[in-house]
Amino acid sequence: MVEIPDEHQLVLRARSHLEQWTNDARTAAYRELFEGDEPILTAEEVRILDALDSALERRGGDGVWGTDRYGIHAAGTTSSDAPLGVVCVYHPQITEDSVLRDADGLDDETEERINAALWRYSERVSTLIEQKLDEFLRKTRG
Repeated sequence: MVEIPDEHQLVLRARSHLEQWTNDARTAAYRELFEGDEPILTAEEVRILDALDSALERRGGDGVWGTDRYGIHAAGTTSSDAPLGVVCVYHPQITEDSVLRDADGLDDETEERINAALWRYSERVSTLIEQKLDEFLRKTRG
């Protein structure tokens, strides 16, 4: 029987929690960035983003929300001394190919602001997942 290295086992165990950590982090990041005291988009921009998400889903796509993807990796690429880290492997964005350009209220400036907000959202989700991962590692170590 082939023995699996401890680091590999640790990654597999952590990944088994990734879906729940991601869902929790998405909820927290959305509240923090879009519903908090200082939202990063205006209410109108959020309405446009939600309308684009719905339009993309109606066209058979995945929409925007929930298309961000995260991975757990072995350390070596982060400044932390933790053995594992989290990376966003797909940042959602609004592109000319993905939406009808005549969408209500979507000019170039709004598109740029929405894409910047989606990037910031994904990075915040990644940070929140990494906090959960760090808790997991502390409990696992002892």
